[in-house]
Amino acid sequence: MQECKLEQNTKACTCTYEPCSRKGLCCECILYHKKRGEAPGCLFPPEIEKTYNRSLKNLARCYMK
Repeated sequence: MQECKLEQNTKACTCTYEPCSRKGLCCECILYHKKRGEAPGCLFPPEIEKTYNRSLKNLARCYMK
């Protein structure tokens, strides 16, 4: 298994939810949102990510124009 590049991931993370304990821990973030039927914030355009609506329906709307 690869080593987590936490510092590098944190610098590149586009999620604006600051109290998130998974920031920079991409594998944990993906699993968390998957269990909730959501997508991680990094998959959304910046203006949509800021709404914190992580639903798959909202993600589809972003790219089905």
